[in-house]
Amino acid sequence: MEQLLEYFGVLTGLLYLFLEIRQHRAMWVIGFLTSLVYVFVFFFSKIYADMGLNIYYVAISIYGFWQWTRSKGRQEQTAEDIETAPQEVILYRNMTLRLFAGISFSIVALFALLYYVLHYFTDSPIPAGDAFTTAVGIVATWMLARRIVEHWIFWIVVNCVSVYLYYLRGLYPTMFLYICYAILAAAGLYTWKKKGIRTNDSTL
Repeated sequence: MEQLLEYFGVLTGLLYLFLEIRQHRAMWVIGFLTSLVYVFVFFFSKIYADMGLNIYYVAISIYGFWQWTRSKGRQEQTAEDIETAPQEVILYRNMTLRLFAGISFSIVALFALLYYVLHYFTDSPIPAGDAFTTAVGIVATWMLARRIVEHWIFWIVVNCVSVYLYYLRGLYPTMFLYICYAILAAAGLYTWKKKGIRTNDSTL
């Protein structure tokens, strides 16, 4: 049963990333399902922080869907201004220096807290790696919900580290998924930069 869940998560995870690159709102629905499945996969594999991260993903998928739906009207208006079909428009924001400082502080604080909990209160065999990927993943998902383009760089790092962690735990289908994630995250960064429209609209 656990292996079936893992394979299902791999398939929906790949679909999620394809939709993310296209900025299709359905990605949040697929992401909700993928994250829910991986809550159980990581629980059985004793990767507790990633399990908690996927609980967070379940919740933020609801927020992300609402956030992107709320901004649909502005996206359609932008599309009209540049004479482009709404479904083809990719809007993004850049990370400011002030925001980078806040994000960096958040990652360090989350890592310290998660590592302490995993090291002293669980039987996690990989507390440092688990804490790192979870801390960065929490922040990167929030950045995605706000359409901050640099979130792709964070995901490239997280995915590469995750490949090694899942190899250690024998989660080979998931390891393959995260190799694909790393490659497609690089493609996503290129696509957003190449085809996207930069905006300073902080409400996105």
